[in-house]
Amino acid sequence: MKEVTAEIIAIGDEILIGQTVDTNSGWLGGELALIGIRTVRVRAIADDRSAILEALGSAVADIVLITGGLGPTRDDLTKQVLCEFFGTRLVHRPEVERHIEDLFLRMGRSAAEVLDANRAQADLPESCTILPNSRGTASGMWFQIPLLPETNVGTTTNEGRPERVFLSMPGVPYEMRAIMGDHGLHKLRECFRPPAIVHRTILTAGMGESQVARLIEAWENSLAADGIKLAYLPSPGMLRLRLSAYANADAAEARQRVDRQAEALYRLIPELIFGEGTGTLGQAVGQQLKERGQTLALAESCTGGYLSHLITAIPGSSNYYIGGVVSYANAVKMEELGIPSDMLELNGAVSRPVAERMAQGVRAALRSDWAIATTGIAGPDGGTPDKPVGTVWLAVAGPDGVSAKLGNFPGSRELVIERAAMSGLNMLRKRLMLR
Repeated sequence: MKEVTAEIIAIGDEILIGQTVDTNSGWLGGELALIGIRTVRVRAIADDRSAILEALGSAVADIVLITGGLGPTRDDLTKQVLCEFFGTRLVHRPEVERHIEDLFLRMGRSAAEVLDANRAQADLPESCTILPNSRGTASGMWFQIPLLPETNVGTTTNEGRPERVFLSMPGVPYEMRAIMGDHGLHKLRECFRPPAIVHRTILTAGMGESQVARLIEAWENSLAADGIKLAYLPSPGMLRLRLSAYANADAAEARQRVDRQAEALYRLIPELIFGEGTGTLGQAVGQQLKERGQTLALAESCTGGYLSHLITAIPGSSNYYIGGVVSYANAVKMEELGIPSDMLELNGAVSRPVAERMAQGVRAALRSDWAIATTGIAGPDGGTPDKPVGTVWLAVAGPDGVSAKLGNFPGSRELVIERAAMSGLNMLRKRLMLR
């Protein structure tokens, strides 16, 4: 069965100059992979006629996904350039104009407030199939190039399949995702019938990508014999390991192969694995606390409430999370957490004794079963030769005492905060596993 490929073209000057981060391409690549379509190229180009024409003309994949350039302003050129490329013209679509008016009404605005520029978004290329946008005014546009007649002679696998599909969508992420989720992914599956693919994503924390790779090297080398690919997907504080196998005929058989290798990985690094799929470390810790009927409090200095955010972002966290103290200033550490001034003077705020007392202090003050504390130097200033930027002390206090760990987290201020918060959660996860 022929592999189905895709490429993504992100249109927008704002992407090229760094004003906007292209999150669309990553999301699209992930969704396509789930249905067996491999992304082979991603490009960001300017809102410029020649750049768009060149990108469309040099496309090599079966599927070309285009995001951006469909707004109501003059710099949005994509529709006009698509007409030029496909030799078609803009025609007015009354049903799309009605959708735009209805959208304005749902937002509490009258039809009179629909500007001419908004109504112009109902002018779409005559040769395209419209994919409705339930979240906005810019429609998705599906262009299909058929296979040449001789290509189908004597074949069955390509019967009824287009040679290439171009799908143009707005660059606003929630609008693009709505079009793909409501229409695009299903239509692509129908047209190309990609080989089924089975994925299983295992979540790990506590060890970096290169260290994990060294631990599982022999196991990873055995995957090819089973027709399985492994992808390392790192993010601050965690590493996802995605196992993938194509099912040329039998999806159940492919699932068995993936499950067999996943079980082997569990036996190899059980202490690092905290979940699967799209779960988070916060969810895993929350579930452990909920199952035990125990509670959590936090004392944050350098993470400034980010750890609390990771906990409270989870629905149902009120069942186990009591609250926290953001003790950024030493005065708050002393007054709210009971840390003696001489301890701060002797050791400094970024130290093991202070981290341990922070955790013990908030646990006592809020009467929780467990507590996490963070104190460190997030940067970019404030580091010293003994305590450079990225130095963070973390502590966990619980029914069986208090433990602390020194972390050295490289990167920007934001990365230091993220990695420190995730490290604190992982410390608590490991403590809970021991009980």
